[in-house]
Amino acid sequence: MSANYTSRKRHLIAGNWKMNGMLQEAEQFVHDLAENPAPDHIEVALMPPFTLLHPMAELLSEKDVRLGAQSVYCELKGAFTGSISPLMLRDAGCHYVIIGHSERRDIMGEANELISKKLNVAWNNGLEPILCVGEHLEERQDGETNSVLRQQLSVLEDAAQGVALTLAYEPVWAIGTGLTATPAQVTETHAFIHEELSRLGHDCRVLYGGSVKPDNAAELMACPGVEGALVGGASLQADSFSNIVQAAASVAGA
Repeated sequence: MSANYTSRKRHLIAGNWKMNGMLQEAEQFVHDLAENPAPDHIEVALMPPFTLLHPMAELLSEKDVRLGAQSVYCELKGAFTGSISPLMLRDAGCHYVIIGHSERRDIMGEANELISKKLNVAWNNGLEPILCVGEHLEERQDGETNSVLRQQLSVLEDAAQGVALTLAYEPVWAIGTGLTATPAQVTETHAFIHEELSRLGHDCRVLYGGSVKPDNAAELMACPGVEGALVGGASLQADSFSNIVQAAASVAGA
């Protein structure tokens, strides 16, 4: 079952909870989120820890919020202790899966070869990857941003055109640091990513991630080439996450 559908909406606000969240907190989050539903032209998704996928699927099923996972392994089953397969994610109700996040690249040592395998296993089993790319601070300071991104995007060279895909540009130096790329940096880098995607034969939305908060979301979402956000810490509270969704809606247009 190959994932070759296209997303219903061009703008996506996705919350990556990382290694945070207990069941009671998730239940309260969804209750509070339901009081501020997203506008029709904005897609919303949440990526909680694996332990919350099944209960969150049930909680979100009537809220028009997509469910996603934070990672996946490149095999369907077997002796891979601590890993999770795409079949398990589909069984849990997932639509999305984050692949290539900098924390997986830097902390867990995931390189392009594994990321490419993960992309293929996601597509072949009906999951839409959110592929993360981004440079470290020293790479930006040395003028290497585009070459780093080109190398990370090379995993798409052999991917079939029209596969379900969302990109997320997350400058590593802005993740969880309180630093945020300037609108000029975001615009320039998203333009390069869209050009590279076009060269590779892909037309998909590109999100921005990296210390996205309610007070900077509208400015970031207004940058040309930005079609949503992958939100970390600010997605853990329903009110701040809802404010980011509303900020995106205000600049995205109906």
